[in-house]
Amino acid sequence: MGVKRLWTSALTVFSIMALLAPSLWTSPSAAASLRDVDLERETSLVRITVPDRSTLDELVASDLDLTEYVRERDGAIEVDAVVTESERKALKAQGYTVETVTTYSEVERTLKQREQKVRQLQQATARVDKINILRAQHFANQGGTFLYVEAKTSAGDAGSVSLTATWTEDGEKKTATLQRKVDQNEYLYHHMLVEIGAVPDRVVITSNQGGRAEVPVTEWVGGEPPDEGEHYVSDFIDHYMTPTEVTARIEQLAAEFPELAEIVTLPYETNGYRRKAQALIGNPEIHPDATVVLTSKAWGHEGGNDITVDVEASDEANADLTVEVNGNHMTVNLATNASAEPSSTAADVVDAVNASAGHLVTATLFRNSSGDDTVRPQERTALNNGLDAPPEVSREPFEVKAIRIGKHRDGSKVGVMAYAQEHAREWVTPLVAVETAERLLRNYATDADTKKLVDNLDIFIVPTVNPDGGHYSFYDYNWQRKNMTNHCGPENSDPYRQDTWGVDLNRNHTVGSVYDGYIGASTNCTSGTYAGPEELSEPESRNLIWLAEENPNIQFAMNIHSYGGYFMWPPGAYDAERNTLPRPTAGEEAYFWQASQTILEAIKAYRGTVILPGRTGPIPDVLYSAAGNSADALWYEHGIYAWDFEVGADLWNPDTKEWEPVGFQPPFEEGHAEAMEFANGMIGLFEVAYQYATDDRPPHSTLSPGEGAYDGPVKVRFDTSEPATVYYTLDGSRPTFDSDKIQIAGTREGAETLTISKTTTIHWFSVDPAGNVEGNYDPEGDGDNYNKATIEINYGLPDGINAAGLKTLIDRLEREGEITHDDSARHLRTHLTAVDRYERQEAAEKVVKHVQTFKQVLNHQQEHEWISEKAFDILKTYADFLLEKWQ
Repeated sequence: MGVKRLWTSALTVFSIMALLAPSLWTSPSAAASLRDVDLERETSLVRITVPDRSTLDELVASDLDLTEYVRERDGAIEVDAVVTESERKALKAQGYTVETVTTYSEVERTLKQREQKVRQLQQATARVDKINILRAQHFANQGGTFLYVEAKTSAGDAGSVSLTATWTEDGEKKTATLQRKVDQNEYLYHHMLVEIGAVPDRVVITSNQGGRAEVPVTEWVGGEPPDEGEHYVSDFIDHYMTPTEVTARIEQLAAEFPELAEIVTLPYETNGYRRKAQALIGNPEIHPDATVVLTSKAWGHEGGNDITVDVEASDEANADLTVEVNGNHMTVNLATNASAEPSSTAADVVDAVNASAGHLVTATLFRNSSGDDTVRPQERTALNNGLDAPPEVSREPFEVKAIRIGKHRDGSKVGVMAYAQEHAREWVTPLVAVETAERLLRNYATDADTKKLVDNLDIFIVPTVNPDGGHYSFYDYNWQRKNMTNHCGPENSDPYRQDTWGVDLNRNHTVGSVYDGYIGASTNCTSGTYAGPEELSEPESRNLIWLAEENPNIQFAMNIHSYGGYFMWPPGAYDAERNTLPRPTAGEEAYFWQASQTILEAIKAYRGTVILPGRTGPIPDVLYSAAGNSADALWYEHGIYAWDFEVGADLWNPDTKEWEPVGFQPPFEEGHAEAMEFANGMIGLFEVAYQYATDDRPPHSTLSPGEGAYDGPVKVRFDTSEPATVYYTLDGSRPTFDSDKIQIAGTREGAETLTISKTTTIHWFSVDPAGNVEGNYDPEGDGDNYNKATIEINYGLPDGINAAGLKTLIDRLEREGEITHDDSARHLRTHLTAVDRYERQEAAEKVVKHVQTFKQVLNHQQEHEWISEKAFDILKTYADFLLEKWQ
């Protein structure tokens, strides 16, 4: 595999010592001079340290290819990005320090290990495997009767090779998948220990490679029997897998388990791992205005790569410009002047080629050049599409496929969707999807929890949303983020730009997009976050939405990304003023948090990885705006509880005492661990969905403080027995689904409270995420079995809520012993006298100023305990009311 354009400088850290210069991040097509245009195709993963959130948002709004990695450290913010070499040099020139912390050799080593593993697996699985059953024994103890089996397969080096045991108990056929045992990356054997109801005579072991062996079952008679425990098989991945491989794997699984799984072919084919062939006449680094770009009409693999061109000049003076075509070969004969020197400009050559060879190629000027420089003769040049994948990777449009898993796949069960590799370079994410599918199917026969999930859920897993970009990342440019469709015009369609083409599929959706005014995506076709020419322009994005539309039973979704160890949910976008998409209600937000706890605990169970609290929550709270992302589309348009994983949490280095990022393509040992732990997380999500599917208990809610009479304004809150959305009215009307809902109080806060400042009857009901309505109330009917509470406000202020009324209240509090210091009441009344005067004059600004001073005095007296907590709370509430009234 020849990955020719891998990053060469690797991970680089920038410590920013000044605010970023906006000019540094302008679109390449906007450069003032072609000589300033970046012609290099080498890129690096770098860390940029910015001083604050606003500076980070400037980066988010730029065309920089930011990764999904942000970390606060020492009062600053670190964010990773993929940059070109010229951008890196520009940063250094502006005074930013540069430190290389990871070498290219590590990524190269990972790729070479993958190649070696693939060759090994191809040899191991090229023929029917041989199975050797090491032991098949039964034993009984106080816990029951058990069957223990060990077997080896000649193809055991392949994690995809599975062994299944079959036996008969009292005439009933039983099956179980054996667990593959590996130590220090060496395959040892497969094994299983399961409880049985009756001892079988024989056991048959079969392989999904076609192998078969059979032996009698004997009694275990020596030593201690194997440890008991739940039989649960896992670890079915052994190398980074290309989109072609993961698609073949899910097809194999569906064929092996037809009663439990099927393949869903999504309707929109991708553009395909293909490109037009290209070549340059001239050298843009030296003479950009004398450079011509040739692009084949045919795809490279369909003949474009066979086209060649010679550029010649006659020895004769005053020769005409001609273009000769012979099959797939073109000869450009340049015009000459009176001195027999070439005189054809790039613009002349473009016109001539398009006129004479337009059936073969399209000729354009290089970017925004004038085309007025003279073209020079050039030796034969072959057009090439620049794609290096082996022939087994199809160049045709790719059919994206999902595996649908469930005992009942008719839409009657709650649906869950998991999808991976929207971003091509995130190699771990398809492994999470494959491992999850394998576990569900291979544990169904023996693990009660797995059977419960498969019997009661309808699960859709898309292991690679972006197969074209995925192939390009493996074989051509490892940092590829987008798909491969080029929407650029000729000014950005030369070969030097080919690693920048494509659409960011997680910015191509219809909710909160860059076209709606939200930040975190770009309209520049070469940007890493290019949102496409319009919303849902890409077939890959439309496939996801089609899956949601065709299967309205889908209630949960997980978008699997890397890296950074984040766990996030909507809203995912905000505008330049940091106004987010509508936040979930307080009940919905509480459910996101509650469900996340289950999922995160499952992740932790594998190797102790903890997703940090600061990396858990709504996307704007823990990362940055991602305009037009798919989770927002699923949540806001389809009502699907949608999360985003960012697999690959930082690893703690005990020597340096630092958290270290793992990157997109860590050594496979680390990538394997990430896939395993986040597959655990997927099982956790299915558990959440199962609880949702079986929840038929309505929630219960109470008002705190409850119904009664109060001396002044009171803040009330709704307490619910489980996460639930509260609908309420304050005007005595019947509450419905159109009524106001309790929202969150603020960023990362709990539910808001309601301030009741006059006698009010509150009507309300609550609804849990599963749709159960409190008290079985029908909001669309005419019943009145909703909650009711009257809050009576008796201020004890004969003059009303104003300065005069507050002075009367202070007198009362002083008499009741709530104000104990000799001068406290007098000082408070003095300030209220000024407030009273300005209230009569309706001088709002002065009222506000003196009420604020009054509150300062209150705070001072409370700190010195000169007034009681009761007096402080009452007076502060009234003061706040006055501020709201006059501001």
